Amino acid sequence: MKIPTLHGLIDRRILINFTADPEVVRRIIPSPFRPKIYDGKAIVGICLIRLKNVKPKGFPNFIGVSSENGAHRIAVEWDKDGHIKEGVFIPRRDTSLRLNTIVGGRLFPGKHHYAKFNVQEANGKYHIDFLSSDNTTISIDAKEITSFDSNSIFKTIENVSEFFEKGAVGYSPNMDKFDGLELRAYSWKIRPLEVSNVQSSFFENQSIFPKGSVQFDNALLMTKIEHEWKSLRRK
Repeated sequence: MKIPTLHGLIDRRILINFTADPEVVRRIIPSPFRPKIYDGKAIVGICLIRLKNVKPKGFPNFIGVSSENGAHRIAVEWDKDGHIKEGVFIPRRDTSLRLNTIVGGRLFPGKHHYAKFNVQEANGKYHIDFLSSDNTTISIDAKEITSFDSNSIFKTIENVSEFFEKGAVGYSPNMDKFDGLELRAYSWKIRPLEVSNVQSSFFENQSIFPKGSVQFDNALLMTKIEHEWKSLRRK
């Protein structure tokens, strides 16, 4: 079922990004996707996003819903009509909103796991952790900084911004198909974060990612972004 275009506000979005061994990533993503390679590495990560006033486009804000959400993402490419397309493959989604767990994969793209989020934000500092219904965990401590870390594989804020802006289309597994969703941000501006702690039971699971195959690279912040979500044809 194709949902109507949704409209809302990205109140806060943190992208936690890792580099990974392309051969390892190839083994865990399904056809027709393949890893999008940057300087010899696959790029994987977590999106921690707080959404506000999400509702069908054109409806008043007071009927909208708000939630904390986490998405594990892998930057991918695929071929379509002789062209290379790019976006993200999302093997799992977590949410604080029970409604999302009910409609996800049915009326809304992607199955969602219910998770309890702990969020603390003050003076440019961020702590976010969650525990999901299947015991998947995330934890990050970060603070805003003015300069992007040149030790990152991306080297500059312009490079990393361009890379992730192109990843606006996401596909999530749903039985033998993939649910598609496109993010249309009305503006695109990211700021760098310095991370003092990051933990992900998904990326630390050595049965999926063998030891040494994935490494933290950078983290980014977006705030107060008006946006739309558009459902795409299932693949």
